[in-house]
Amino acid sequence: MSFSMLRFISTLSLLSLFQSSHVMAQENLFEQQIQPLAANSLVLDIANNQQSLVAVGERGHAFVYQDTWKQVKTPTQALLTKLFFIAPDIGWAVGHDATILHTKDGGQTWSVQMQSEEMEKPLLDILFFTQQHGVAVGAYGLFYRTHDGGKTWNSEYHQELLFEEDVEYLEELKAEDEALYLSERSTLLPHFNRIIQATDGTLIMVGELGLLATSNDQGLNWLKQDFMYEGSLFNAVVINDSAFVMGLRGNVFKSDLSLVNWKKINLPTDSTINAGISLNDGTLRLVGNAGVIIDIFATGESQLVEQRQGENLVAIAKDSEGNLWVAGNKGLIKLEQK
Repeated sequence: MSFSMLRFISTLSLLSLFQSSHVMAQENLFEQQIQPLAANSLVLDIANNQQSLVAVGERGHAFVYQDTWKQVKTPTQALLTKLFFIAPDIGWAVGHDATILHTKDGGQTWSVQMQSEEMEKPLLDILFFTQQHGVAVGAYGLFYRTHDGGKTWNSEYHQELLFEEDVEYLEELKAEDEALYLSERSTLLPHFNRIIQATDGTLIMVGELGLLATSNDQGLNWLKQDFMYEGSLFNAVVINDSAFVMGLRGNVFKSDLSLVNWKKINLPTDSTINAGISLNDGTLRLVGNAGVIIDIFATGESQLVEQRQGENLVAIAKDSEGNLWVAGNKGLIKLEQK
């Protein structure tokens, strides 16, 4: 049925009004996102892009450090969890609602590459091998890959990281109920919390239920390690010829780059450890819940450096002047030199 000219004009007017209202709403949303105390609220990651520090956190908050922290606008209100820069200007941020943001100017402006509120699953880490080829990982085995710089992201399902009993269960279910099979399949993989690349190119991925997996082909295939710990691991760090993984209740483990022979490191606390960074002398500085800051020396000994009451620390980074910054539930804080 064709529209009358009057109805056609009327429809165009309504469409124009809707589009104008939508643009204004988006602009208002971005303006409301800029808050004077945002840098003191929940921040989940800090990254050094070789020119400045960039940080992200709750409600889509993003910050760039140049003598002081400046909040910048982003096109989302999703909780942002992790950052990665492949070059000083080129980087990505991931977060809840399977959100992937991209920046081409060192974090000053951001655009959406992927987002799905319907999925209701967070992406927890992102890693790029080149400016075109990268992967993003997250809760319940979320795994996406791009070969065009993030213009398109394709999902991968890594069944090799399932428990054997879950593989058998899914095979039986697939023969009986395809819909239920697909539903169950989407929840059985553990959370993939962190993915990093070692100096020899090996990928290390850690996650829920003691997941420690390695890949020698940029994550196309994974080998699940028979690891000595069954709790959640939240981060991994490689320093020189050693690898460290860390997680719940002060559990930290060290291995050489064979990534086979792991040894537990005794810490002066049982607080959950969330992140770590290499200091100039090869010491590994860790941060975690209950505000703990811990050093692990080359000898394997550890020392409590500081404990910040009422804080949970989840990220640590070094600026161009050598200052250490931490992020957590109380925002962005510069550590005093110890």
